[in-house]
Amino acid sequence: MPRHALLFAALAIAIAIAPVAAHAAQRTYANPLDIDYRYAWEVMNDNVSFRTGADPVIVRYGDAYYLFQTMADGYWMSKDLLHWDFVKPDHWPFDGNVAPATLVADGKLFLMQSAFVPKPLMVSTDPAHGTWAFWTHQLPPVPGATRYDPAGKLEVRGPLPPGPWDPGLFRDDDDGKVYLYWGSSDTLPIYGAQLDMRLDSTEGEGKRLAFATQPQALLHLDPANHGWERFGPDHTMGDKPAYMEGSWMNKRGGRYYLQYGAPGTEYNVYGTGVYVADAPLGPFTYAPYNPVGYKPGGFATGAGHGSTFDDAYGNTWNTGTTWLGVNQTFERRIVMFPAGWHADGEMWVDTRFGDFPQRMPDHALREGESTFTGWMLLSYRKKATASSSLPDHPAALLTDENPRTFWVAKTNQAGETVTVDLGGTPTVRAVQVNYADYQSGRYGDAPDIVTQFVLEGSTDGKTWTTIADLSSSDRDRPNAYIELDTPARLRYIRYVHKHVGAKHLAISDIRVFGNAEGKAPAAPQGLVAVRGQDTREATIRWSAVKGAVGYNVRWGLAADRLHSTYQRFADQPTSFTLRSLNRGVRYVVAIEAFDEHGVSELSQTVELPAR
Repeated sequence: MPRHALLFAALAIAIAIAPVAAHAAQRTYANPLDIDYRYAWEVMNDNVSFRTGADPVIVRYGDAYYLFQTMADGYWMSKDLLHWDFVKPDHWPFDGNVAPATLVADGKLFLMQSAFVPKPLMVSTDPAHGTWAFWTHQLPPVPGATRYDPAGKLEVRGPLPPGPWDPGLFRDDDDGKVYLYWGSSDTLPIYGAQLDMRLDSTEGEGKRLAFATQPQALLHLDPANHGWERFGPDHTMGDKPAYMEGSWMNKRGGRYYLQYGAPGTEYNVYGTGVYVADAPLGPFTYAPYNPVGYKPGGFATGAGHGSTFDDAYGNTWNTGTTWLGVNQTFERRIVMFPAGWHADGEMWVDTRFGDFPQRMPDHALREGESTFTGWMLLSYRKKATASSSLPDHPAALLTDENPRTFWVAKTNQAGETVTVDLGGTPTVRAVQVNYADYQSGRYGDAPDIVTQFVLEGSTDGKTWTTIADLSSSDRDRPNAYIELDTPARLRYIRYVHKHVGAKHLAISDIRVFGNAEGKAPAAPQGLVAVRGQDTREATIRWSAVKGAVGYNVRWGLAADRLHSTYQRFADQPTSFTLRSLNRGVRYVVAIEAFDEHGVSELSQTVELPAR
């Protein structure tokens, strides 16, 4: 090799193994969100404990964002939607929020939790410091609903179910009127009513809130015509009753968008639907592009039951719930996706590469501008070795992109390690460490429930440099996302354990993101999409692309509106049945391939005629 080539190679190696600062200037995030999900505090399923979070509401109040969720003894605050700090309220009468609702009105932040028995409505003008007061100690009873006393004893029967469960609050800025939406059932609809919410009242708290109209049924599931509303994994459980829940309302361009979650939070196909109206209480029309938020494939599956909000720059975001279900059926996490509306009123949520790193914009996004970083998955099915493993929980499970399988070390002692061999020396830009709860034995909160580890990188497996040091972390990070401030060309990533506040050290996946040198894969050929005899379904197949890591099957109402995505990995069949279509709606289908270099051009489009 010429002398100048030797010098160049030595310089490249020196750069590659130089110390790398981690997350000093983080501008990206990856789903599931990196927050300290709380351990469920009740004893469930023979004392199985687990971290969980679901049914997220993010609201902007003042110069900060606040995240409320199911199963938490407080909430989170962020100034940038990237870094979240837990807030422990000084006055918190709830025994854990369930599917809460928020409202910003008259300079106040209101919080309502799901209820079957009388519950309070809380208000704050200083949520950053956890200061809350009662707007009313007990919500007024829903007219015509079955009511229970606080001990759960039946008090009054009515034609409506007790509630409001899964509430959603909305204030129409045009006239200041406030509306309540609610419902969570496999047989009952979403209800709505106008509230008489006297925001400037100086009277006693009992006179500050009342129902101004009788509740009315607004939305019903129609799985016979809406394929995505069918129950089960990939909608395969036929006509078994599914759930409609999680109301959320937005207003855009003078129209009202009432959103809901279906068909069930415990499945990969949990999505968000929307009905549209010209008035807050309807009548509502089903949107033909439903489900508007849908993520059935990939690492973090599920996108239903969340909120839609605008950031400080006017960009719209949609939150949702992704499913784990290892320790308990309702073990879940929180996801967040870019969203918005087209000029003609069509709502969209972008879940394409929804669990790969995304940019957090510092400006108003242009029409069609993506938040996807282009950082590809480098770790899929790569060789992983560990210092120790329990039987049936080998290190190989760390790179399978399945959060329901996991490696377990023999001890939870500092010094246990896992090493992932990327097979080459791609440019590494981010790492996500996803912990699992295997016989964790924890409930509630405690000072030792913190996550501490070090990430090291190497080009040869002999000389190591620290690329992230969380050995002094003071918070729990079940889905720790680390963005490298300086990208590094590395072959090996090593996790060095320090501490986790659980009985066992268990990790489901170590996900490495960046780019390998080379061309993106070729566009897939041979795409065929045929609508089934059951027109809620279509069979889609294509020819495999050499070297592909996976594919995004994309569909929508037009070639420039392929907003729905089903991510498939290359070791899965190149054909499957899509069961989420609406009867009588014409679709356009296309597919793209991706690998460690990038994303292919989109294939030719194929039409699925309306049937």
